[in-house]
Amino acid sequence: MSDPRILILGAPGAGKGTQSKRLCEAYDIEHVTTGDALRANKHMETEYGTPAEYMDAGDLVPDPLVNEIVAAALEEADGFVLDGYPRNESQVEFLADATDLDVVLYLDVSEEELVDRLTGRRVCPECGASYHVEFNPPAEEGVCDECGADLVQRDDDTEETVRDRLETYRENTEDVIEHYRGTDAFVEIDGEQTPDDVWADVKAAVDERAE
Repeated sequence: MSDPRILILGAPGAGKGTQSKRLCEAYDIEHVTTGDALRANKHMETEYGTPAEYMDAGDLVPDPLVNEIVAAALEEADGFVLDGYPRNESQVEFLADATDLDVVLYLDVSEEELVDRLTGRRVCPECGASYHVEFNPPAEEGVCDECGADLVQRDDDTEETVRDRLETYRENTEDVIEHYRGTDAFVEIDGEQTPDDVWADVKAAVDERAE
C-alpha cells in the first residue's frame, strides 16, 4: 500500500495520539497536527500575517491562516495522518478542496470513559514524566519512577475542567463528524477496546480503503 491519506477524529482522551503513532510507523507516513504545523511554519508569510503574530499574542490563529498552514503541511507529505483538523464546516470544505482522503477514522469513546482516562493522568513536576493511575501507574503510588518526585494532577485534568473540555469538543466538532459519517471513507472504531484491539480495527479499515 502506498502512502494512505488518513483523517483521525475523536475526543480528547480517545487515543488519537497512540493510534496515529502506530499508523505512522506501519505505513511510513507523516503525523500532521494543527499545533505542530503552526509551530513548524510560524514565520510563514500569508495575506493574514504569520502564525507567530497570533501565537505570541496569545490569540487564536484565524481559520484562513490555519487552512494555508495545514495545506502546506499536507502538500509536503506523501501520506499522512491528519489529527486535530478540521474543527468546523468551513475547514471541512477547505480540506475537501485541498486533498482526497482515503479513510476517516472516528474513535468512539463514551464521556464517562473519557473522564476516567483524563482525570486519572498524573505528571511529574520535576522531569515531566506522565502516568495514569489505572493504565500506567508508577511503581510506588504518587511517586515518579524516574526521579522520585511527588506526582501531581494538572489543573486541566480535574473532572470539572475535563467535562468542560468535552462539551466544547462536542459543540465544535459534532457537525464535522456527522459530515464524514455520510461518506464512504468513514469508519467508526470502538475506542473503548484495548489499544491493541483498537489498532487491529484501525489497520483493517486503512488496508481495506487505501490502495
